[in-house]
Amino acid sequence: MIRLFNVYYPLRFLVLLAGEALVVGASFLLGTLINLGPDSYLVLDYENGFFKILVITATVLLLSHYFDLYDPQRLGSNSEIFFRLFAVMGAVSFLLAAIAYLFPGFMLGKRSLLLGLLILTIVLPIWRSAYSWLVRQRVLRERVYVLGTGKRAEQLVQNLRERADLGMDVVGWAGAPGTADLTREAIGTFLPELPQNHLVDRVIVAMSDRRGTIPVEALLELRVSGVRVEDATGLLEKTSGKIGIDGLYPSWLIFCEGFNSRPVFLVLHRFVSMMASLVLSVLSLPLLPLIALSIKVSSPGPVLYRQKRVGKNGAIFTCFKFRTMRRDAEADTGPTWAGDEDPRITPIGRVLRLTRLDEIPQLWNVLCGDMAFVGPRPERPEFVEWLVREIPYYRLRHIIVPGITGWAQVRYPYGNSVADAKEKLQYDLFYIKNRSIGLDLLILFHTVKICLLGRGARPMRTAAVLSVGSAE
Repeated sequence: MIRLFNVYYPLRFLVLLAGEALVVGASFLLGTLINLGPDSYLVLDYENGFFKILVITATVLLLSHYFDLYDPQRLGSNSEIFFRLFAVMGAVSFLLAAIAYLFPGFMLGKRSLLLGLLILTIVLPIWRSAYSWLVRQRVLRERVYVLGTGKRAEQLVQNLRERADLGMDVVGWAGAPGTADLTREAIGTFLPELPQNHLVDRVIVAMSDRRGTIPVEALLELRVSGVRVEDATGLLEKTSGKIGIDGLYPSWLIFCEGFNSRPVFLVLHRFVSMMASLVLSVLSLPLLPLIALSIKVSSPGPVLYRQKRVGKNGAIFTCFKFRTMRRDAEADTGPTWAGDEDPRITPIGRVLRLTRLDEIPQLWNVLCGDMAFVGPRPERPEFVEWLVREIPYYRLRHIIVPGITGWAQVRYPYGNSVADAKEKLQYDLFYIKNRSIGLDLLILFHTVKICLLGRGARPMRTAAVLSVGSAE
């Protein structure tokens, strides 16, 4: 796996992305060469033709990203992939037509673009089919043997079987439900035979209790013979983008790399947050009177809502939001979680939540230093006290400044249960361990997609991203 922006990507994903970029660029280049013939060098060399093709290529890749063509977990079949590919082609056609009308000087020539689109419409599905066939070949897939029991082993096996894009096939699982108990003697007997019997490339250790169980000598023999031996926690982190807390040893967190707290990074992180907040504050100024007026007209109560949240090191601060629920939302129940189609949300509030415009006042929290632009979402004190008791390692969320958006928000849908809070914590721990400016920019990139497509905009518990709390 390749590490980019402190996130791990399968090598085959980068091959797909690079191949797609090559196919798109070559299609429009070929369209220009066919249309203009010997005169094509005039457009390519003297009219920034290569740069224009590069811009078109980046646009096609971006649209493919927005249509989830690089997210294998959202694609169910080849027919769905082809449908989305043709949808991308349609979007590219409309976009290029608009650019040709508004900026005629940008064009490579109408026929060049039409030929490029025609070639791309034919070649891109062929490339996708060839890529799909190629990555399924056994010679390009890694054979994995899982050694362990418990939730962590089950989560690992499920993740590997669901993620065909990882290129890992589980050929054996010692400790699977219904099998005999694992003992040191039993493991030491069959481990040396794995390379011959199963042609294993990698052994993943996911033991819930390692004391007196793991045969170190047998694993060492496998390692020196060329078989990769890896801990399940580290592999789960790479493949899932989260740190599983079921069966997690504190020693793993102590000795692993990460948890960047260098002063240079903290200063740069703060600078990026402030600049992003200032820019968005200026851009949102024309919307503020319209939002305030719509809230006042739609329901009685204040425009802004103030709520106590838990910040860095457990400090309590006041979080600001545009009000999206009626004024007496929690007058009878106290702090509670919002459900689907929550009747307390006003009609204007639903629109504000869907578009994320209710989060604009939190830019002030960022400027004040209570929040960052990227980080774990701040929770309400009432929920924190409860969740700390229910979920291990929950206090670790508060070792950094909370954020408006975060890794958990772009990787996991909204939830309204302890299980959802636990799942989001695992993504937050990944961010805290691996945070960097590159990862922050990646999160912002995905946040734009989520906001534009309105994903995850259903009502959620009051402690999370689009939440409101007790009435003022």
